Amino acid sequence: MKNTTNGPFTASSPIILASGSPRRRELLSDLGLEFTVEPSSAEEPLPNPGEKPLEYVLRMAEMKTLDVARNHQGMTILGADTIVVLENRIMGKPSGKLDALDMLTALSGQTHQVVTGFCLVLPDGSRLSRAVSTDVDMRVSTEAELMGYIETGEPMDKAGAYAIQGIGTFLVTAIRGSYTNVVGLPLSRVLDALLSQGIAVTRY
Repeated sequence: MKNTTNGPFTASSPIILASGSPRRRELLSDLGLEFTVEPSSAEEPLPNPGEKPLEYVLRMAEMKTLDVARNHQGMTILGADTIVVLENRIMGKPSGKLDALDMLTALSGQTHQVVTGFCLVLPDGSRLSRAVSTDVDMRVSTEAELMGYIETGEPMDKAGAYAIQGIGTFLVTAIRGSYTNVVGLPLSRVLDALLSQGIAVTRY
């Protein structure tokens, strides 16, 4: 799948997005960069004992990116992974409705961090990885409200069981940091990395 949109930037060499996330695809498209999508098929293992959230999210981002890069030498591969962290508890995608309720109940009325790690494998084979964290404040929600949200189906493929850009926006009272990071890709940091490597250039 090739994505082409108008925007202030263009790609100087081929880019592959190693993610099937429509949110990441839309964010990257907004820059105007041409890229193709090839989601990683790598399994997502649980955190290792004692592994810190930052270490885990970077390991996941690098694993997904390298999985796709193996078959595309000489191209730029961008992969990412997003987790929700509450007092060092790492929350990925819920395994079912009860797991989603457990996550959302724990997050209710609390401040948590959304951490996205991204990895670039460059045409010369070198690798650049970064992680960005955003603080998110959640309103106090009743179990009935949370169950109603879960029944929409939206939480089931989202880290922490909610989507700030979707129906789940009602859960969030404030954020401190990058909004796009909470959506799934810290766009300004990704752009800075692409510009620094000459992969993205201004269109005009």
